[in-house]
Amino acid sequence: MKTTSDLINFLPILLLLSFSCSVKDGNRKSELPKKPNIIVILADDMGFSDLGCTGGEINTPHLDQLAADGTLFTNFYNTPRCAPSRASLLTGLYAHQTGVGHLVEDWGKPGYKGYLSKNTVTVAEVLKESGYHTIMSGKWHLGDDQEHWPNERGFEDFYGIPAGGGVYFYPTKFLNREVYKNGVKTKENPDTFYSTNNFTDEAIQFIDQSKGDDKPFFLYMAQIAPHFPLQALPEDIEKYKGKYEVGYEAIREKRFAKQKALGIFPENLEITKGEHPEWNELKDIKAEAHKMSVYAAQVDRLDQNIGKLMDYLKQEKMYDNTVIFFLSDNGGCHQMVNRSKGVTPGGRDSFESYGHWANVSNTPFKLWKRETMEGGIRTPFIAHFPKSMKVKKGLNTQPAHIIDVMTTCLELAGASYPSSYQGNTIYPTEGESILTLARGEETDQDRMLFWEHEGNKGLRQGDWKMVKRRKSDWMLFNMKSDPLEEENIIDQYPEKANEYTKAYQQWMTDHFVEEWPAKKKKNKKKLN
Repeated sequence: MKTTSDLINFLPILLLLSFSCSVKDGNRKSELPKKPNIIVILADDMGFSDLGCTGGEINTPHLDQLAADGTLFTNFYNTPRCAPSRASLLTGLYAHQTGVGHLVEDWGKPGYKGYLSKNTVTVAEVLKESGYHTIMSGKWHLGDDQEHWPNERGFEDFYGIPAGGGVYFYPTKFLNREVYKNGVKTKENPDTFYSTNNFTDEAIQFIDQSKGDDKPFFLYMAQIAPHFPLQALPEDIEKYKGKYEVGYEAIREKRFAKQKALGIFPENLEITKGEHPEWNELKDIKAEAHKMSVYAAQVDRLDQNIGKLMDYLKQEKMYDNTVIFFLSDNGGCHQMVNRSKGVTPGGRDSFESYGHWANVSNTPFKLWKRETMEGGIRTPFIAHFPKSMKVKKGLNTQPAHIIDVMTTCLELAGASYPSSYQGNTIYPTEGESILTLARGEETDQDRMLFWEHEGNKGLRQGDWKMVKRRKSDWMLFNMKSDPLEEENIIDQYPEKANEYTKAYQQWMTDHFVEEWPAKKKKNKKKLN
């Protein structure tokens, strides 16, 4: 038996061994990859071809660089509308499961409550419990009442507009939408406020305030741009003055040629027929061209702010350990809106949409927002990863869906999707991580993806897509040979059509999807 004297004599050896072990443990920990910071940037109503890296002429150097240094998914899907896409992105579920099957009205049905159900868990809620700072800036649009706002759904910090978009300058004379910071209404400077800038500046401030404790951060920056109204800063509009006077079709053809050169579409593919008026038959060509100039300015300013965020991360030596995802919530919006007749679009006193230019934004696809044809649900998805992650850069053509974003974020963070949260049973996730695709591995070709909005329906499995417009019959397309949905071959494959119809009906039953109209609607136009 050792005496006290023996223990005292042995103490230096114990301390030395302890120190040696701690150094080894420390070295082991330092060799393990740190949890990455994660940024998800969501554009609003931006079409597939509006970025330089997807064919556009708009100046987007920062997003183009992220795509060049990362992976550009060209078969990535959103939903046909803003609020449902946001619900799916944050929860990894189909929108109707979350209670946001349409917009933010409560229709008294499980799929149409107008806010996120307690049977859902957000990516912010999970990552917060996994040691992340959780930050949001921008447009929420997932519940008007404060009990449903971001701070109540896992975000430690929130700056933005809970009620929705449509606000660039402040105050707005057209919409009753206020700006809030962590539950308190802010006092914005009307002379300097421009939402795209402010959302970015506040996001950077939140990151800066949280960096001291060495915890990673998750940022969800949901920009309003380039959703209507057409409101942009004069210096940005000036860059595009006169650029669009060549007309819709000339810009579409130029974008499509660039898309082919970039390898997004094959050389032998022909563009879809334009879904817009004849340019030379318009009453005022200059006024119509000016709309697109303002829209381009909004996209340009969005890219400038992404550049500002990237510069900050590099300056603070965070960039190399940050994952950045960029996508849009739906395709370009064809909705014809003008609340400011006689006012030239661009300034704070204008409230107009760009209308037929949506067909250009969605080049070369058919249709637009609210529809389940490709123009309504296809988004460029840029995934930029830390240098330490082994991914296959360049174009990735395998199908993925906005429900996959949350699952991907959890895998990056080493977090698990819960079966319960705060005493509530959580619906099982529908998403799959895109990291498998980013590494160049094949997808599950049997996986089915689904869409529904206002009676517009869709299903995709591998190369097959079946789609139904509200007042049409089902159509079937082979997306490998016919990516622009030109040849309906449903009569050639009756067994496949029958299989998909049954699968779709079962999906509706399992996910609280009602036949449209899900409620008798008043004759009132919706802006989002």
